[in-house]
Amino acid sequence: MIEYKDEVEAAEAFKENVQKLKNEISQVIVGQNEVIDGVLTSIFCKGHSLLVGVPGLAKTLLVKSISESLDLEFNRIQFTPDLMPGDITGSEILDDQKNFRFSRGPLFANIILADEINRTPPKTQAALLEAMQEKSITVGGHNHKLPNPFFVLATQNPIEQEGTYPLPEAQLDRFMFNLFLDYPTYEEEIMVVKNTTSDKEVHLQKVFGAKEILYFQDLVKKVPVADNVYEYAVKLVGKTRPGYALATDEVNKYVSYGAGPRASQYLIIGAKCNALINGKYSPDIENVQSVANSVLRHRILKNYKAEAEGISVESIIKQLF
Repeated sequence: MIEYKDEVEAAEAFKENVQKLKNEISQVIVGQNEVIDGVLTSIFCKGHSLLVGVPGLAKTLLVKSISESLDLEFNRIQFTPDLMPGDITGSEILDDQKNFRFSRGPLFANIILADEINRTPPKTQAALLEAMQEKSITVGGHNHKLPNPFFVLATQNPIEQEGTYPLPEAQLDRFMFNLFLDYPTYEEEIMVVKNTTSDKEVHLQKVFGAKEILYFQDLVKKVPVADNVYEYAVKLVGKTRPGYALATDEVNKYVSYGAGPRASQYLIIGAKCNALINGKYSPDIENVQSVANSVLRHRILKNYKAEAEGISVESIIKQLF
C-alpha cells in the first residue's frame, strides 16, 4: 500500500519520481523534452497521446523507452492496411470441446504502442476508438474490460505521405495530446549518432508500477484549481470556435471549426499535472498555456483560406494567448 503523510508529501514524491523517470529516458532519447513531458503528463491524466512526425525521429523508440521505465505490461501493434479489428481486440475461437472461448488480442495490456495508426483502414481504427474511450471491447456480444491503467500511445506519419488513411475527427478528439516531433538540432544529432553506432548498452530502471500510477492519477485529480484558471481555460477553447461570441477575427477568418468541451477538460487536468511536475500545488494560467498547443492542435480545423495563405494551427493558437 502506498502511504504518504499528506498530499503535499505525495506531491513532492511525484515530482521527484517523474524527474527520475525523465533521467532514465534521457539515457536513450536525446532531446525531445517537450514530447517526453507531454507523454508523461497524458499518462498521469489517464489520457492517450498521438505522436506525429516523419519516419526516423525515434517515435517508436520513445514509447518503448517509457514503457521500459514503467513496470507495466506493454504491447506493440504495427498497424497495416490489412489489419482487421479482430487482430487487435481478439476473437471467439472454437476449442477442442467444441465450445467458443475468447482469445485475447494485443489490446489487453497496460501500454499500447499503436505504431503508424493511420496506415490501417477506418474499421480497425474504430475498434481502437472503443477501447480508448470505454476502456473495454465488445466481441461476440460480450464486453471485456481492459487492464487498469490503460493508455494508448500512437504514432502517426504525416497524412500527406502515401498509403495513409486520415484519422476521423471523433478519434482524434479521443487523444488528449497531439505531440509533434521535429528534427533534432545539429548537436543532438551528433549525440544520437554517437550513441547508436557504439557498443554501449543501456538498461533502464523501473520507476513506477501500476499501483503508483493509479495512486498519482488520483492525486492529480485532487489538485485544487482557482476559478480564474477554469475561466481562462474555457475562454481559450471558446475563442477557437468560429461564429462563437468569444471567437477572434483570425479564427473567424481561418478556422472551419474549433475545439469542443473535451478540450477544456484536458486543459485543466493537463495543467494540474504540469503544475505538480514543476513543483506547484495548484496550476496557474502559465500551466494551462504549457499544455494548450498539444491539446488544441488536433481540435482546430483550418479552412481553405488558411491553407492558401500558409497559416499554421500553431500560429492561430499563439494569437489566442
